[in-house]
Amino acid sequence: MKTFMTTLLSTTVLCAGMAAADGNLPLKEMEGIADREHWLPGEVNADGALEALQAVVGADAVPFAGTLDKPIQIALIYPSADTSDFWARNYLALTKRLDELGIAYETTEFASRQVEHSLQSTYANQVEQDADLYDYVIFGPSELAIQGDNIEKLAGNDGFATYVWAFHTPLKYLETQPDAWFDFSSAAGALTMCDYMLGRLGDDVTMAMNRGIPGITDDQRSGDFKDCVMEKGNWQVAYEHYGEYQTEGGFEGTSLILQAYPEATVIHNANTAMAMGSVEAQVAADKTGDVFSTGWGGTGLELDAIRRGDLDATPMRMGDDVGAATAEAIKADLEGRAEELPLVFLGRITVAHDEMSAEELDALELEAFRFSGIDALER
Repeated sequence: MKTFMTTLLSTTVLCAGMAAADGNLPLKEMEGIADREHWLPGEVNADGALEALQAVVGADAVPFAGTLDKPIQIALIYPSADTSDFWARNYLALTKRLDELGIAYETTEFASRQVEHSLQSTYANQVEQDADLYDYVIFGPSELAIQGDNIEKLAGNDGFATYVWAFHTPLKYLETQPDAWFDFSSAAGALTMCDYMLGRLGDDVTMAMNRGIPGITDDQRSGDFKDCVMEKGNWQVAYEHYGEYQTEGGFEGTSLILQAYPEATVIHNANTAMAMGSVEAQVAADKTGDVFSTGWGGTGLELDAIRRGDLDATPMRMGDDVGAATAEAIKADLEGRAEELPLVFLGRITVAHDEMSAEELDALELEAFRFSGIDALER
């Protein structure tokens, strides 16, 4: 895996912004940082490798076939001190899946906040220097471009295997790639949602959009969705509002849409916060049933809104897939099957919607958070 496409990695350096997890790095943090071109999952995964690992992750654990003289040592360098519970949930998913697989382990966590780039660099240097202490290193970059050199440093150390969390677009300029990348794809979610909406609502629909912040995440969640429904279903867009991923932005955008663009029968929201604001605006205007409203991510708040009849559909991430897939990658490595793995793993995304029964929604939520639990985490 580490010698991946060595003949293709002399790529011209370009500048492009990336966002970590669901966050967006302030522009001032990007000053002087040159991001490069990225590989897309479809360009680097062997045929069927991604789908095979997704199937394994969604099935019951098959115990590790070998034996270990001592627990494996795992170092985790990630912004788990930040607000998002993505890190904590996938840590739980990782460790509980390892338990199911019968793999003994010990973990060492190097926590930071999303903006503490220098601290992450310090941690990466420390782990790289202490390579003999670790078998596996999981790195959740504070930001992909800023941490690119640290990713390459860790990936180039033969003392351990290196896995990257929360990004799925490998940097082309890396001479040595990590063993695997694990994430969810907003682009894949957008296309899944496109297919569902076309099947549900048909062609020639007029919609309006509460978009997030200009950048890669919104380009995929909103832009790819818009392009898909326009191309495949001849949909029209009456209005696009940038709500900056905030509840207030969703409320303001929806209030304007309901007043000025009554022809829009669908309102697309690019994240949970804007979806909740959009719902509030519709309830306030007594127009909940007048438009078809979507969210993004399938969080507990969105599922509750679907259960109440306030939200109609959302692309829902199987949130614990990243951690569980990493455990399966460790198992494959221990069994000498690392070459079977995709370079880029994408967690499963399905659509939760208002035509599902309460039992179906509950089952979907339980599957998404089967390791970390559906309740809010105590942190």
